[in-house]
Amino acid sequence: MSVQAAEVKQPYGGYHLRDLPKDDWDLSHTGPDTPLGEYFRRQWNPVALSSRVKDLPVTVRVMGEDLVVFRDKSDNVGVLHRHCSHRGTSLEFGIPSERGIRCCYHGWLFDIDGTILETPGEPPDSKLKDSFVHGAYPALEYKGLIFAYMGPPDEKPDFPVLDVFELPDNKLVPYSTHTPCNWLQVHENGIDPIHAVFLHGRVGEQHFNEAWLEMPTLEFCESDKGAYYISSRRLGDMIWVRSAEMVFPNFAQTGALWEYGDRGEKLFGRVSLSRWTVPEDDTSTWFFGWRHFNDTVDPEHLSDEAQCGHNSVDFVGQTGERSYEDRQRNPGDWDAQVSQRLIANHKKEHLGASDVGVAMLRRLFTRAIEGKLVHPKFPGGRVADGGPIPTISHDTLLYVPPKGGIDDNELLADVGRRVLDAIISGHDVSSADRIAHIENRLREISEAPGT
Repeated sequence: MSVQAAEVKQPYGGYHLRDLPKDDWDLSHTGPDTPLGEYFRRQWNPVALSSRVKDLPVTVRVMGEDLVVFRDKSDNVGVLHRHCSHRGTSLEFGIPSERGIRCCYHGWLFDIDGTILETPGEPPDSKLKDSFVHGAYPALEYKGLIFAYMGPPDEKPDFPVLDVFELPDNKLVPYSTHTPCNWLQVHENGIDPIHAVFLHGRVGEQHFNEAWLEMPTLEFCESDKGAYYISSRRLGDMIWVRSAEMVFPNFAQTGALWEYGDRGEKLFGRVSLSRWTVPEDDTSTWFFGWRHFNDTVDPEHLSDEAQCGHNSVDFVGQTGERSYEDRQRNPGDWDAQVSQRLIANHKKEHLGASDVGVAMLRRLFTRAIEGKLVHPKFPGGRVADGGPIPTISHDTLLYVPPKGGIDDNELLADVGRRVLDAIISGHDVSSADRIAHIENRLREISEAPGT
C-alpha cells in the first residue's frame, strides 16, 4: 500500500508520491452545465479581436462550445453556434451577406440573433425557417475586441465600462495570447506578485529591471469586485506601492511593466495590461485584452505596440513560439504555467506564505459557484453619475525615507495600506473629481507618512 503523500519525508521517496489525485473539478472545468461554467457565462467575455473578423468568418472555441464569429456587410457582428442547423456544415465556410451569414451548403441565411431569414432550397410556402431559431449569443464590439454573452438571455448584464478603458492620453491596443493549459493556473498568476521577483529576475534572465528584484511586503484583500494585493518595496528613499486587481470572474489588471522608480514621485499611475482569461476548453486558454500605451506606464518607450495582436504581445515569455532551448534558458510566464500539467493538480501543491492570494482566489471561486459570493457594484454599465466603474490597480511612488527607530517593513506595510485606503476613498467621490481627490490624499501620505 502506498504511503500517503503528506506522510512522505524520506529522501528518494518518489515511489510513494507517484499517484496523481483527481483535479479540482469545480474550479477547473467551465463547459456547459458545470458550476463555474455557468458563473462565467453570466458575464461578457471577449471571444475575438476585431482585426481578425473582417470579410471572412472566424472559428472560436469558448468554454467548450464551438462558435463562429462573423461580420455581415452591414458591419453587424454575430456569434453563432458553428454548425448549420440544417445539415451541420460549419459556418466558418459561410458567406457574410448584407444581413447575416449564408451557409455554403444549401444557402440557409442566419441573422446575428439566430433568426433563420431564408431557406432557399425549400418550397416557397415552407414554414421550416419559422419553426426554430439557430443558436446565437448577443455580441458587441468595443475598442477592438468582440465580446459575447453566453448566459441566459433574461439575465444579460450591461457591459461594464471600467475607468481604465476611458483614460485620457492613453492608447488601447488589443491583443491575445494562447496558453495550452487550464484557465485557472493562467489566471491566478495575476495575484502572485512573488513570481515576478524570481521568474522575471532572480532565476533566469532579467525580464524587466532591478527594481523588480526587491522582495516586497504583501497584503492580500477581498474587494467588492474580487480580490487584490498591496505590494510595497523600498527603492532608496522612495516607497513603491503596487496593486493588481482581480475583478470577478476572470478580468485582471497589471500596473506598469517598466517601472524603474527613478523618476520621482508618481501618484496613482494606472495599468499597462487589462485582460480577460477566457477558457477555450478545460485544457486551453486565451488571454484577450489591451496593452495600454502612454508616457506614465511606458516612460522610456521600451514597448512596441506593433508586436501586439493575435497571439502576440510585446514582452517576453507570454507565448510558446520561442525555441524550446531558449524557453529552458529563459523561461517566462507561459512556460511556468503550461508546465504545471494540462490541469494543475492542487492536491499535489504545498502552498506557503507567499500563496495567500492564490488560496484566497480559490476560496472566492468556491463561494461564487455555491451562490455565496455577491458583488453589488459589479458587473454592469457605469456608476450612478454616468462615469466609468472605478478600479484600483496602480503604481504609486512616494518619497518616504527610512525612519530611525521604526522597522522599515512595518513602514512599508503601513504606507501600502494607506495608499490603498486613499484610492478606495475615491470610489465615493464623483467621477469628475475622483483622480484629483486620490492624488491629494496620496500627497498627504508623503508629507506625513505615519507609523
